[in-house]
Amino acid sequence: MFLWYVGLSVLLVANVFRSVGLDYRLIAFGALLPLAVDLPVGHRAFGHTLAFAVVALLVVMCWPLGGKRLARRRWLCLPIGIFAGLVLSGAWTDAHLFWWPVTGTGFGDSALLPVWWAVLIEEVVGLVACWWVIGQFDLWVPAVRRDFWRTGRLQAGS
Repeated sequence: MFLWYVGLSVLLVANVFRSVGLDYRLIAFGALLPLAVDLPVGHRAFGHTLAFAVVALLVVMCWPLGGKRLARRRWLCLPIGIFAGLVLSGAWTDAHLFWWPVTGTGFGDSALLPVWWAVLIEEVVGLVACWWVIGQFDLWVPAVRRDFWRTGRLQAGS
């Protein structure tokens, strides 16, 4: 489930926001966070709720980063990635879990991952999305790739 979240979150956010100032490393990491948070319990829980994404957004917006607006803007990419991860996981389809704690205090026991064949299809789609990102942003060029790993920024290819 790695490529599905990383590839599609970066591809979608890059093409929706079209901002060179975003840190796509944090977006990819944020997209994986709902899975990572819920992995210890073995099913969808707090990580797949809207509350988790909102708490992350509030922490980023209220955390005193020394008054540095650019640092806050960079860290804002983490909640953007979390929201992308929630969309890609389909968490919004389970209203009881997604709207926790408004709809009750229990999380239920929804599976963390879909059936194996759905995971396989999603990973192939994620691989295609990664390939698309590599092509769209010239990440096959070593200097561009090094710049991406250093800054997290993607610049449209020539």
